[in-house]
Amino acid sequence: LARVSSDSWELKSFLYVLNLAVSLLSKILSSCLWKLGRLNHVAIAVPDLEKAQSLYKDVLGAQVSETVALPEHGVYTVFVELGNTKLELLHPLGEKSPIASFLQKNKTGGMHHICIEVDDIKAAMTELKKKKIRILSEEPKIGAHGKPVIFLHPKDCHGVLVELEQA
Repeated sequence: LARVSSDSWELKSFLYVLNLAVSLLSKILSSCLWKLGRLNHVAIAVPDLEKAQSLYKDVLGAQVSETVALPEHGVYTVFVELGNTKLELLHPLGEKSPIASFLQKNKTGGMHHICIEVDDIKAAMTELKKKKIRILSEEPKIGAHGKPVIFLHPKDCHGVLVELEQA
């Protein structure tokens, strides 16, 4: 390389190929920094938490958790075990709860979000921001399972609110 002049086509070709290799390696490495895991749960907003608990426990025979208040998220949560995943029943905790506004638009309740596990939530945030996927908080919050979570804007995810949870 020392014998090649700075304006030669060999040097320009070498630098071009080197740049392509670095770009490709960068893409390969960045795609390996984090991975999607399993579907953790599907969340359903419910206007009457006791009725929903009764449906899944008494009528359908599922194992249903106790109600847990998550003031930092503005919700009460109940988990329904399904074997391969869970349902999360959400009920508003206060008028400013995001679930309260959801239920004003959807009086009988409905699917609120899906939650997928990731092996590195910080790396996922960095990569998703680079790919112009909007994250609804600056930093992860601690979710219902005591693990960091983030939410992705539904307009960037085909109309679905996606929660990513650290595995």
